[in-house]
Amino acid sequence: MERDVAVLVVDDDDSSRELQREVLSAAGFQVRTAAEGPAALAMLAGGSFDAVLLDVRMPTMDGLEMLQRFRATGSQLPVIVLSALGGSDEVVRAMRLGATDYLVKPFQPSELLGALARALGRAPARTKSDAAREGDEHSDDKAFISLSSAMDRVRALIDRIADTDVPVLLLGESGVGKEVIARQVHQRSRRRNKPFLKINCAALPSELLESELFGHEKGAFTGATAEKPGKFELAHQGTIFLDEIGEMAIRLQAKLLQVLQDEEFFRVGGRRSVRVDARVVCATNRDLEQEIEDGNFREDLFYRLNVITISIPPLRERREDIAPLFAHFVKKYQRKYNVPEEPLAAEVTRSLADYDFPGNVRELENLVRRLVVLRDPEGVLRELRAPKARAVNVVAGGQPAFPHQPPAPAASAAELPSSEEVSLKDVGRRAAMLAEREAILAMLAKTAWNKRKAASRLKISYKALLYKIKECGIVDPRQLMSQP
Repeated sequence: MERDVAVLVVDDDDSSRELQREVLSAAGFQVRTAAEGPAALAMLAGGSFDAVLLDVRMPTMDGLEMLQRFRATGSQLPVIVLSALGGSDEVVRAMRLGATDYLVKPFQPSELLGALARALGRAPARTKSDAAREGDEHSDDKAFISLSSAMDRVRALIDRIADTDVPVLLLGESGVGKEVIARQVHQRSRRRNKPFLKINCAALPSELLESELFGHEKGAFTGATAEKPGKFELAHQGTIFLDEIGEMAIRLQAKLLQVLQDEEFFRVGGRRSVRVDARVVCATNRDLEQEIEDGNFREDLFYRLNVITISIPPLRERREDIAPLFAHFVKKYQRKYNVPEEPLAAEVTRSLADYDFPGNVRELENLVRRLVVLRDPEGVLRELRAPKARAVNVVAGGQPAFPHQPPAPAASAAELPSSEEVSLKDVGRRAAMLAEREAILAMLAKTAWNKRKAASRLKISYKALLYKIKECGIVDPRQLMSQP
């Protein structure tokens, strides 16, 4: 179907480059690859391509420099930039330099094909394997796994409000399953056969978020080489899920309020209004009333969104859900990774009942994923027992930072692989992560756990800091200190 379409993949990471090649080849595209910018520019100058997938961070010549040099030749070939989760500033610069679209790593095969389809102006290519993968990825979204009375009340409320079409505000800690509940609201409504689109308001800077939500006209800004519909337009007659709504900039909150009130908006750079019929479901783990007092959230928008509120309890308050969720995720990942079904260590399942899961359902799912893939029950048991150590972290100046912060794993020689082969790159990455963890903890201590201030002082984006906190296994001490 796409045999006449040639795509150049430019990425210095071998595994990422080969994954893109496999996905695109399976969809029928002709694929060539390059591991660095100079080689890619030479291939573009001497070959015929229809689109480019370009990683931003590369040695020798980074993606931004390559994009700038490529656009200087006068070529308008579609270029989709690929950015790591913490690289939002780079994405903004890339769009200004003439990138056609962007993807945030890691991304799903369907997202890659969809972005390429938009760049080429055609329907996204799909394969049977894509459909199967998407079915697996969203099987949790269609299943309401719960035995607790607390979640029974949530289910009953969803049934009552599903067809009312009023906005829904989902409250709860990070990882409790707010997206699952949002999809339940959609699946049980009369909009179930229409689109369900999600956007994370914390994942993009406001300039890109506005374009992502409301679309833009051709020429609206540098790099806007074609008109692009936003998520609201694409969700017409369906549901749009705005995750982490508390992170949205005040300026965009005003535009969202207009959509809720008038069901119309203007694209970025647009002169005509666009009418849309989309149900809005929002989620946050912030106290929006406190955000209003602090001047970070519009009071009129809060009352617009706060028509129906569903509070989702943390996993530690519905422990009877741990066992069925654990069994569900075990089956899911055994099937996904083609791991034969086998009994898991009984001690692991017993330890689950004594663990408070500060990361909630998301933490439980990630724990099961590691357990299934690595088949290392002892490692999981160490993780489940670690928070009980109540270790003290000391920051610069000798002051205890977070008395209940789980300790960072020690980078000792005893933890190196027992074989004679050791990857120096892996050792270096681990040492760098430990150093970053200590620096982040120190700054969070100085800013009283104000992550926005900490990000500013660390000279990284807020989104990048959130990613690093998760990657380094840093737990908000206020969550741990509230535990019995």
